[in-house]
Amino acid sequence: MELRDIMTTRVAVVGPDNTVLDACKLMQIHNVGALPVCQQDGKVVGILTDRDIVVRSIANGADPKTTPVRTVMTKEVICANPTMKAEEATELMARHKIRRLPVVQNDKLVGIVSIGDLATRYRLVEEAGEALSEISEPSRPVNIMQ
Repeated sequence: MELRDIMTTRVAVVGPDNTVLDACKLMQIHNVGALPVCQQDGKVVGILTDRDIVVRSIANGADPKTTPVRTVMTKEVICANPTMKAEEATELMARHKIRRLPVVQNDKLVGIVSIGDLATRYRLVEEAGEALSEISEPSRPVNIMQ
């Protein structure tokens, strides 16, 4: 099965010059925890997760009303293409410890697939479960209360 058969094609995106507050409102409206960051031509230049917002913005005292997305987004984005096999995507997500994979064709965003999509929609439960366990491997917490 190819990603084109699994991916979500109606993807909410945010621009790099939008504010973090704009992104938060989009996440709320669309009930998502991540947004691809795209230029106006559709080229993916980053991804912004709810965790990025908390760790790189809010926890540092940045104002979400004025902080541009480009300053807190993850810039190194791992992408797939629509013809990638679902099993290959699952392995890619596990290797890079990511839960969401933007799908790009001709340098433009055409969809997104999540580990949940792979696990629930198309019976890749075992592969997705293994990938999720690798992605979710706990890191050692940092004790900042010392």
